[in-house]
Amino acid sequence: MTDHRNNPVHDPLDETAAAALDAQAGEAGGDELAQLQRERDEMKDLLLRKSAEFDNYRKRTERDRHAMADSIAAGVLEDLLPLVDDLERALRADAGSEGAESYRRGVELILKQLEELLRKRGVTAVQALGAQFDPNYHQAVSHEPAEGRPDGEVIEEFRRGYMLGDRLLRPSMVKVAKG
Repeated sequence: MTDHRNNPVHDPLDETAAAALDAQAGEAGGDELAQLQRERDEMKDLLLRKSAEFDNYRKRTERDRHAMADSIAAGVLEDLLPLVDDLERALRADAGSEGAESYRRGVELILKQLEELLRKRGVTAVQALGAQFDPNYHQAVSHEPAEGRPDGEVIEEFRRGYMLGDRLLRPSMVKVAKG
C-alpha cells in the first residue's frame, strides 16, 4: 500500500479494494496482475491530471472575473472625470451678486450630466415621496403625525435612494407619517 498522507489527491481505490484486487490478481496470474496495476496507474494519472486542469480553470476564471470588475470600474470612473472637471471650474468661478444665477445654472447643468450618466449606467432613483413606507427601499429617519395622510406614507425625503437594475444601491432616507 502507498502512503497517502503527503498526496493531496486521494487514491480512488481504498485499501480494501486494493487488497481485493491483489487477491484476484494472485489467482489470475502475473500478466493479469500487471494489466490491473497498469490500469490502476492510468486511472490515478488521469485523476491527477483532471484535478490539475480543474484547479487551473478555477484560477483562470477568478482572474477573468477580477479583470472584468476592474474594467467596469475604470469605465465608470472615466465617465465621472469630466464632471469633476466641471465642478472644479464652477468652484473657481466668481459667484458675485451678478454671477449667482449663472453659477446656479452651471451647477444644474453638471447635475443633469451626472443624472444622465447614471441613467446610461442603469441607475434609477427610488420613488419615495408619497409612497407607502417599504423597509426594503426606505430608511425611516423620523415619524411625524400628519393630518390627511395615511399611516406609513412617506411625507419627506431627506436623501434619495438608488437602484441598479433590481439591486438596491442605497435606500432613501425618509420621514414617515404616523397615524
